[in-house]
Amino acid sequence: MSEATEYAQEFVDVEGGRLGLHVYPEPDAPGAPVVVIWPAMGVRARYYRPLAAALRAEGLAVVVADLRGTGTSTPAPSRQSRYGYAELAGDVGSVLEALKPRLDGRTRLLLGHSLGGQAALLHLALSGGDAVDGVALVAVGLPYWRVYPGRARYQILAYTQWIGATAALLRVWPGWGFGGRQARGVIRDWAYTARTGRFPVLDGVDAEAALRTVRTPVLAVSVEDDQYTPESTTDHLCAKLPAAPVVREHYTVAAAGGPLDHFTWVRASAPLAARVAGFAAGLPPR
Repeated sequence: MSEATEYAQEFVDVEGGRLGLHVYPEPDAPGAPVVVIWPAMGVRARYYRPLAAALRAEGLAVVVADLRGTGTSTPAPSRQSRYGYAELAGDVGSVLEALKPRLDGRTRLLLGHSLGGQAALLHLALSGGDAVDGVALVAVGLPYWRVYPGRARYQILAYTQWIGATAALLRVWPGWGFGGRQARGVIRDWAYTARTGRFPVLDGVDAEAALRTVRTPVLAVSVEDDQYTPESTTDHLCAKLPAAPVVREHYTVAAAGGPLDHFTWVRASAPLAARVAGFAAGLPPR
């Protein structure tokens, strides 16, 4: 099947731009659970086609969103772009609202990869979890320098803060070897988490306190050989969810049947898709 017919391209208007969605054909089973995928920083929605195919093979409906400023979502990050984590979290709510006619009565699952997983959790924390039945986090953590092993922690601290300072100076992150072109607000908030191990205050809301109230079930999966998000960073993030039922798992090369890292797990995601489908099937009916 060609890319042109594999999914339908749709858009959701948000303040200052629009979000691109890849809406895949519905599975044969009526009322199947719906998974909305939120990508990693700088990764286009089309990269997740293997994961979407694997999830659909498990009987799930799939929508993949392009993060603000990435792929088909507009505007492209520039010196005029001021948005940060608060807006990314709000975008999750905007997409869910736009999809509401298709979601009514169905199990709704957010699947976040890296930054996309953070945005999904922050949406629940800032807006409540009534529109979501479960969250699957894959290769999602908080890049707090102190939880990295050995001397790598000092390299992480220096690198993340250099990126943050460069984005502040240039008023945009050009994407030099990391993350693609990004608004300075996104990099500012990301660098803050790396420096402090905490989410910043977002739109006047203590995000850390709000996360402690989240009760939505979470499947948190770290990935073997993940060069950016080792297990310790996922554990650090999960510790911020004391009220949520969290299932913590690790996706191994042996289970995947192929090499893994922070990105290539998507190409070997069939076993993981089966696990996500099982998690969705175990959620309380809506």
